[in-house]
Amino acid sequence: MTGRTASSLPIGLIVNPIAGMGGRVALKGTDGAEILAKARAMGAKPLAPARTIRALAKLRASAPSTLLLTGAGPMGGDEASAAGLKPELFDRPVGATTTAEDTRVLARILVERGVRLILFAGGDGTARDILDIVGDRIPLLGIPCGVKMHSAVFAISPEAAGQLAAVIVNEPEKITWRQAEVMDVDEAALREGHLSARLFGYARVPVERSLVQGPKAASLGEDAALEALMAQIATTMEPDTIYLLGPGRSTEMVLKYLGLEGTLLGVDAVKDAKLIGRDLTASQITDLTAGSRAKIVISVIGGQGYLFGRGNQQFTPAMIRKIGRENIIVIATQAKLLALAQTRLLVDTGDAGLDSDLAGYIRVEIGPSRSTLMRIG
Repeated sequence: MTGRTASSLPIGLIVNPIAGMGGRVALKGTDGAEILAKARAMGAKPLAPARTIRALAKLRASAPSTLLLTGAGPMGGDEASAAGLKPELFDRPVGATTTAEDTRVLARILVERGVRLILFAGGDGTARDILDIVGDRIPLLGIPCGVKMHSAVFAISPEAAGQLAAVIVNEPEKITWRQAEVMDVDEAALREGHLSARLFGYARVPVERSLVQGPKAASLGEDAALEALMAQIATTMEPDTIYLLGPGRSTEMVLKYLGLEGTLLGVDAVKDAKLIGRDLTASQITDLTAGSRAKIVISVIGGQGYLFGRGNQQFTPAMIRKIGRENIIVIATQAKLLALAQTRLLVDTGDAGLDSDLAGYIRVEIGPSRSTLMRIG
């Protein structure tokens, strides 16, 4: 690296093409060959390639001469070409299904080549694999493609990742860096309804709070106001209407108040005080709500502010459009809203047009007969 300035260094790209495939089919992730096979059998489709192309298109628009180093085929080369970039490729053979070891090998190569940044597409598991090799020697920036994404190394959207990468290319002197948490959860425990998060280390990431998400914050507790709000929601449900309850302890309390047993980390459906669907997949939600009036009840993710796109990918863009913005009920404690790093909420549905349509002010229920307006950025 002697004689090379930061501005002359290339950017590395790693794509985990299977990241996030378990979201739509309610599998909470795709760690392990058995779960991946199950996801495919249930009709899961890759999400990471298209989201990577969205990020790279943004990068190319602002920094068309970017020098990009990546793996051939599905680990970056295909996506870079589709976005109109001409990367330098490492032609290392990979199997029909890429593995964590493929990610680690490519990370080692990028370290050896001295890239200024590793832009990666994946989820918390991918971040862990790269961190194992890179440590804090090279900065990371994640294109969000996983199911959960509790770590603080991800941009708030694919476009935000591309925008920030372009700043790093064009104006590196404007970037400062910080240490950010890399978190992951036990997916097997998650499928059983138990949330077990663990800190795996710290990565160096660019500081830009409007473009990079924070870590998921733990719940501040189920206070009296929240319990009363959940009771109010349960007792004021409209007849002949399907209520789709998103993941989280708050929505689980609605079910408990009705005397029903749902899932802590899945999507459940209630109609006329009866549980009509439990831990539903995206396709099951579509079938269940066909021809019926429906509402979505979701909580705000603590510390991050997400409504859609983090752990609730069962709500597809088509389903959200069908149900309508006016039929989305958002719940949160006032303390959770005050603790957000930015005074706004976020959506990352996978459909940039829908994200734009959802933007603007939305009512958030914070207590019985109490609400506030929050802006969706």
